[in-house]
Amino acid sequence: MAAIQKITPFLWFNQEAEEAANFYVSLFKDSKILNVSRYGDAGPGPKGSAMVVDFQLAGLRFNALNGGPVFKFTEAISLAVSADSQDEVDMLWSKLTANGGQESQCGWLKDRYGLSWQIVPKRFMELMQDKDPKRTQRVMQAMLKMKKFDIARLEEAYAQA
Repeated sequence: MAAIQKITPFLWFNQEAEEAANFYVSLFKDSKILNVSRYGDAGPGPKGSAMVVDFQLAGLRFNALNGGPVFKFTEAISLAVSADSQDEVDMLWSKLTANGGQESQCGWLKDRYGLSWQIVPKRFMELMQDKDPKRTQRVMQAMLKMKKFDIARLEEAYAQA
């Protein structure tokens, strides 16, 4: 039996929990739908519709609830993704902002369901750990001008004399 994750993010959707979970699972390796609990005769959702979707993204377990329109996502919580390459940044950015998603600043975006994400290249974090405050300040200033991270531009800022 697999170990139970101690803390599981629980995401509240109006009625898109199953659709969103399937979409998210398509984006990341080591991801899958684990279980779908469906509403029965007692409701409150339509009989047969998803109530709770238990899914895994990159090995981390999540739950998604179709709870109705009572609550909406805000930027007060986001899912941060550590991207290995510019190709991964570009792919995730493109897919997560498609079909009604919204770009924001500094690697932040909202997907079509209103959930906020941060798509941050590992290289940015490496550059920001440099002991030279002038270099990290240049990298930070470059990042503040970006919506989607551009690793080449960050490295240019880092390398300036």
